[in-house]
Amino acid sequence: MEKITFCKNWSFLKTFTRNHSSKEWLLRQKTDPYVEKAKIKSYRCRSAFKLLQMDDRFSILKPGQCVIDIGAAPGSWSQVAASKINSTSTNSEIPTGLLIGIDLQQMYPIKGVTLLGNSDFTSPKTWQKIKELLNGRPIDVVLSDMAPNASGVKHLDHDLIIKLAYSVVKFAVLNSNVGATCLIKILDGNQNSEIENTLLKFYSNVKFVKPEASRSDSAEKYLLARGFKGLKQS
Repeated sequence: MEKITFCKNWSFLKTFTRNHSSKEWLLRQKTDPYVEKAKIKSYRCRSAFKLLQMDDRFSILKPGQCVIDIGAAPGSWSQVAASKINSTSTNSEIPTGLLIGIDLQQMYPIKGVTLLGNSDFTSPKTWQKIKELLNGRPIDVVLSDMAPNASGVKHLDHDLIIKLAYSVVKFAVLNSNVGATCLIKILDGNQNSEIENTLLKFYSNVKFVKPEASRSDSAEKYLLARGFKGLKQS
């Protein structure tokens, strides 16, 4: 793997380090075992272990799958997924997957990943680019670690991430294979039950998941939707 190790929120850190709480953040980073493990494993961010833990528990990723990684920067989830689905063609004895990563930020290249940097996932133009890259192939797994820039206002951040989550759900429903999986980051808030019920209309099983690598004081959790039912043809 590439020896590029930096946190997903690196740009936010520039502002964050100007205030007194920066010392607490830096201390937490220094003592966080996942930060050190990410360096050792050459993952670009500690968030790689969130996906690894969820995949170990639920077997989300398999060789040969078509996977979309939304909110991919700096690329740690794509690093994990590329290895799991064999999009790098490292093992010639198992199927080779297709992996597309999308983010507003530009990203350093990752072997086995087609990256769409400087791309707003909520834009129709980005959807069109993704569809062109898919070339008619249905998606097996949609991953979304996408989140808005934090405002610090809990209910506002929740509203913003739910809006992003619904855009992921819509894209997944329109482009997924029957039986597909969708994994979406959300934050604690009063709209979680509503989006859970929306997913249940299209997926056989939906559950909330909080991997061990998610910090205990974080409001983040993930919605794991499995068994896409497909859309009824009118």
